[in-house]
Amino acid sequence: MSGWVKKRFWTVVEVCAVEGGYTITLDGRAIRTPAKAALVVPTRALADLLAEEWRAQGETLSPEHMPATRAANAAIDKVRGQKDAVTELLADYGDSDMVCYRAESPDELVVREAQAWDPLLDWVAHRYGLRPIACCGVVHVPQPKSLLDNLRADVARLSSFELTAFHDLVAMSGSLIIALAVLDRYASPEELWQVSLIDEDWQIAQWGEDEEARALTAGRRAAFLNAARFYFALQQ
Repeated sequence: MSGWVKKRFWTVVEVCAVEGGYTITLDGRAIRTPAKAALVVPTRALADLLAEEWRAQGETLSPEHMPATRAANAAIDKVRGQKDAVTELLADYGDSDMVCYRAESPDELVVREAQAWDPLLDWVAHRYGLRPIACCGVVHVPQPKSLLDNLRADVARLSSFELTAFHDLVAMSGSLIIALAVLDRYASPEELWQVSLIDEDWQIAQWGEDEEARALTAGRRAAFLNAARFYFALQQ
């Protein structure tokens, strides 16, 4: 199948074992990515996730309701061919991670950030051997090179499929540390998503929230949770 079709043309969706993993067939025909590559995923759990999305489609395809399929396409068509560049892009978040930059005031926000983010810095210290430097304000404070090297090494170990999910975890939360904590099962994805919203929630409490901002946040949350679901399906 080349690209997205507009109308549903199949009846039966099946998961089939093939060389290199699993694929999805529609009435016996294996699906392909938008770039016409074979859509083969490494685990049965992920293949089942994709098949679930294809079975759930109505008469007209809705790509926005197929996050796992879109992520699998991206892993094969985009990330696989530029894995090193994506790795560096995401690892660079470690030197200016959101959870390391704190408000100077008011006191209530300072306390909220510390309560939410200090345990994450403690987790980094336990896992990677060094505690990230937390600072006030927005002026860049470099992190220890050895810590950044350890963080980068963990990102570099991810497969193309894992890296695709990890990209959304970082991009949606704005934090490499939060994304790594998801992978480590430090807390549930929903709990870690809420941790990423400390500053946003504070601003909303002070000034209110408009409908457009609410919709954008909901979209980011869905992308974050879908990425976590995609990643964990790769571990089964």
